[in-house]
Amino acid sequence: MASNGTNRGQGFIPQEIIRRVRDGIALSEAEVRFFVEALHDERLSEGQVAAFAMAVFFRGLTRDECVALTLAMKESGTVLDWSSHDLPGPVVDKHSTGGVGDKVSLILAPMLAACGAVVPMISGRGLGHTGGTLDKLESIPGYDVRPSDERFGEVLKEVGCAVIGQTASLAPADKRFYAIRDVTATVESIPLITASILSKKLAAGLQRLVLDVKVGSGAFIPEPDRARDLAHSLVEVANGAGLPCSALLTDMDQVLGLTAGHANEVLESIDHLTGKHREPRLHEVTVALAAELLQHTGLAEDAEAARARAQQVLDDGSAAERFAAMVKALGGPADLLQRPEHHLPLGSVERPVCPTRRGYLAKMNVRAVGLSLLAMGGGRRRTEDAIDPGVGLSRMQSLGTELGPEAPLCVVHARDEAQAEACARALLQAIELSDEAPAPRPVLHGRVAADPMTRGPEGQRTQR
Repeated sequence: MASNGTNRGQGFIPQEIIRRVRDGIALSEAEVRFFVEALHDERLSEGQVAAFAMAVFFRGLTRDECVALTLAMKESGTVLDWSSHDLPGPVVDKHSTGGVGDKVSLILAPMLAACGAVVPMISGRGLGHTGGTLDKLESIPGYDVRPSDERFGEVLKEVGCAVIGQTASLAPADKRFYAIRDVTATVESIPLITASILSKKLAAGLQRLVLDVKVGSGAFIPEPDRARDLAHSLVEVANGAGLPCSALLTDMDQVLGLTAGHANEVLESIDHLTGKHREPRLHEVTVALAAELLQHTGLAEDAEAARARAQQVLDDGSAAERFAAMVKALGGPADLLQRPEHHLPLGSVERPVCPTRRGYLAKMNVRAVGLSLLAMGGGRRRTEDAIDPGVGLSRMQSLGTELGPEAPLCVVHARDEAQAEACARALLQAIELSDEAPAPRPVLHGRVAADPMTRGPEGQRTQR
């Protein structure tokens, strides 16, 4: 299933490579590979890696340089190969740039499997105000997010989807690079974000990828122009590296769905899959991403047929069955769909969050909402922090809803009254009410696909 493609580069001087990036001189593919191999082997000091990252932050990279960086980081470790596994369909995946209440992966992966695709979804943990898919899955008792490679392949063949955590063998150069970027204020560099995301997706052996690039106050990159730049960078580099890819720009100016917080989001995902309740914005994003993959892998004839097929597997229960089978196959409870409240560790204190006056929900600082969860222990400031999966929010209202003393914004799930009170205060400070209902906001802001007719020149540098 796996291979290791590392090829040692020789004969380059690290400080000369740093100087060339600093001065805006394009690197050769061999220079990029040498730098990544030396980074991985720890033949570069942290200072040299930091200097390279800062040079890229200010000078950017050309598309060809970014493709070379992505491929070199991919090849720094194991590259999964599914060709010998006799899988039942095309191997696909989705990546989101993260937000608050984004539980799309939990619904999308079993939907795609029920439609005939195979989804080896390797997910990450949350950091800061955003929640991670891996953290949500770990709120399910017994669910193994780190199965062996053999078990991973078996579950994919049996179920069609397996959502697990990144192993240390996948793109290990990126792990060291990211740790240094994190402490040198260079995480936001679009070329480095692009290489970090795509090196891991390429290492997963995918045949098609769709990206969900969030835009708005709760997004990793909140500015619309920069979010679109990131989407273009990801799509162009993925296609340049041999992975067909497109992206949807989706709204993160309000919590996605009705819940935020890990166990609460798993519960909402189950309700969505089983049809108990489907929040319209969450539903639209999920179906749109599914349709993007189904149409472009030949599992549906066109966009209309792809959307219809995605809706069908929700309505007939086959997507819910795939989710249940995946949970059971990876060690979780066999009756999770039948008794989710019995298994999920929801906070015991519930408190409605009610504004003191009536008005329409006009604005939401989604980042502040995410930070309110972090303050309760539902997120992490550092990667090694433990989290409380049971704290969170439910019955979250969307923009345009009329709120008031008897019409709550949401319900807080906390461990004690003091925690619930502090969270409620923070949430009320994160919203604005108006006397008139605001205009409806679209949840889909656009699509980005590789188009050689509109692409910039090969030597154009993509910066911050």
